[in-house]
Amino acid sequence: MSRQQPEPIKFAYWVPNVSGGLVVSKIEQRTSWDIDYNRALAQLAECSGFDYALSQIRFTAGYGAEYQHEPVAFSQALLAATSRLKLIAAILPGPWTPAVVAKQIATIDQLSGGRIAVNIVSGWFKGEFTAIGEPWLEHDERYRRSEEFIRALKGIWTEDNFTFKGDFYRFNSYTLKPKPLQQPHPEIFQGGSSRAARDMAARVSDWYFTNGNTVEGIKAQVDDVRAKAAKAGRRVKIGVNAFIIARDTEEEARAVLEEIIAKADRPAVEAFGEAVKQAGQASPEGEGNWAKSTFEDLVQYNDGFKTNLIGTPRQIAERILALKAVGVDLVLAGFLHYLEDVQYFGERVLPLVRELEAAQARRALVGA
Repeated sequence: MSRQQPEPIKFAYWVPNVSGGLVVSKIEQRTSWDIDYNRALAQLAECSGFDYALSQIRFTAGYGAEYQHEPVAFSQALLAATSRLKLIAAILPGPWTPAVVAKQIATIDQLSGGRIAVNIVSGWFKGEFTAIGEPWLEHDERYRRSEEFIRALKGIWTEDNFTFKGDFYRFNSYTLKPKPLQQPHPEIFQGGSSRAARDMAARVSDWYFTNGNTVEGIKAQVDDVRAKAAKAGRRVKIGVNAFIIARDTEEEARAVLEEIIAKADRPAVEAFGEAVKQAGQASPEGEGNWAKSTFEDLVQYNDGFKTNLIGTPRQIAERILALKAVGVDLVLAGFLHYLEDVQYFGERVLPLVRELEAAQARRALVGA
């Protein structure tokens, strides 16, 4: 009997549709939030072997992000410039409703040949909700709303005469036409590190994104999500945030990291830390995203330094395989100078990852 080989690990990148780059630092970042730069980046990433790109959602300025493009419209523009890359549009329940998102994404799915997905962001920035006049829910209530949001999306995309009676959303015999091309529906991503986030992912999401962490910390989250999903007869894929600094030598890579932190925009990092730690510690167990992040961690706003994909191409490739070994299916990457760094990653790191995966597969066959 042939043994099914594990799928190759996938790669996504954070779309810089928000100004300020991916680190809250005054270091030079040769990265732009404008559409021409992003079209070129999407095409380069696609040619370099990336599978996905995630468009960020921000409604207000702050923490180095003075300007923000809306992610659904921006994703559609990048889809028009590419042929294989799948775009993940971040969606914030509250400002968006399931009916609007279901309609938008179904149309984009039709136009793009099935290359759109969504990332449901439960929300961490209270000031943003206040600024746009949206009610602010407490931690677990935000995840409860997001779960209803996802259940509504799935129902609209897969059923006719969809009826749903929730605490946040209600539908009465609603039929969406045309439905998305992707079957059973466009992929649904979701982030978080708290118990509520993991429990929600196990019940309803296709993908669970977690902030950067050590291999051991990631393994604990993967094991928890997978065990809970298995009880429900489901399997959830796992994506991990990482800020990648790949250079010819480890000394060069570490010097870049040190310069990023040395030139951190301290007031912006401290303000960001105050906002996100409130969100992380607001979970009943006090262990949501950023709850234990240091100042240095917060200079990269998704704890991307913690994943330690910093060093030579071989060091990074080996660490990616270590992540895969504990159940990670996708690395969601940020970079300092996107065009140069994505090209270097595609030429020097990704081929090593595939070589290591192939060698691992050969060893598994020999041992079978």
